[in-house]
Amino acid sequence: MSDIQPMLVDTATKIMKDFCTKEVINKAEEGEFPHDLWEALEETGMTSIGIPEDIGGVGGDLEDAMSLLKISGKFAAPIPLAETLLAKLILSFARLPLLNGPLSLLPAQNNDQISFRKTDDAWAVSGKAQYVPWARDVKNIVVFGATSAGQMIVSYVSTDDCQITQGQNLAGEPRDEVMLPDILIDNDRIAPSHNLMGEDIWNRGALTRTALMAGALENILELTLTYAKEREQFGRPIGKFQAVKQQLAVLAGEVTASGIAADAAVSAYEQGGQNQEIAMAKIQVGEAAKAVTNIAHQVHGAMGFTDEHPLHHSTRRLWSWQDEYGSESEWAELLGSEILENSSEQVWSMVTD
Repeated sequence: MSDIQPMLVDTATKIMKDFCTKEVINKAEEGEFPHDLWEALEETGMTSIGIPEDIGGVGGDLEDAMSLLKISGKFAAPIPLAETLLAKLILSFARLPLLNGPLSLLPAQNNDQISFRKTDDAWAVSGKAQYVPWARDVKNIVVFGATSAGQMIVSYVSTDDCQITQGQNLAGEPRDEVMLPDILIDNDRIAPSHNLMGEDIWNRGALTRTALMAGALENILELTLTYAKEREQFGRPIGKFQAVKQQLAVLAGEVTASGIAADAAVSAYEQGGQNQEIAMAKIQVGEAAKAVTNIAHQVHGAMGFTDEHPLHHSTRRLWSWQDEYGSESEWAELLGSEILENSSEQVWSMVTD
């Protein structure tokens, strides 16, 4: 944990409590971007966490950024914070200027194809991307793609130059289709990605989703415990019944395991680890999302399905985020392939170290 992390967590929690209310989330799902929430985070430097100060960030490391996203997930914040942090990190790797305001990022899926082409006095970028978070709500999108020679390039484009078809996920968050119709870009907005590769971006994207999901799981645990203490049947709180206690124990276990797995994946990746820890974390939070939401809705009964109760804000986000940057099935297939390639001694150390 860095020196700034306790202060970061405390400040971010206060901002989320003040600006990320149930009404704000509901309006965001109807298409109203929460500008006050975003400006509060930007004024306190939260949107540049994890970026070195000498290139325009506010310092901190990957663990700090992921702790912030865990809080964002816990409050179901309807803003592109994960995308902005990731986009700014890519700009910093390429030594391009950091951009103000919320950002999105291309490609958003493994099969999105983005290509750069050199013209006489500029560059042109073209391609199509699906399921792009908040494309309609940002002014700029950071673009990562390849030239015909295989060189990886980073740049950014104005959304005014893109063709955007609006879509959304189950949680009502914007997930748009973006077309880049051979957009011309000045040379000073183009830079090689240096050591950053597409796999790195995918892995970091998966880390953002494990952090968001770990936060959402924490919120569901708190909501469910509170309801189990307040709701009474036959003259006593339902949390006093043995069957409910057993379910709450399973729920708490899944939430705790998910938080530990998410933190361990961030720590291992920051220390130069491979994507095995990310795979394990994404599998854990994905499986926990199913178990936890099932139990939480059973405990809440019909109340958990109403618009008035905030439980659905977290459950719908979990069901949406679990497939982004690879579902648990895709990560399990990758992890299984790596296990089969190793000797039995290496498998043991992979599981226990």
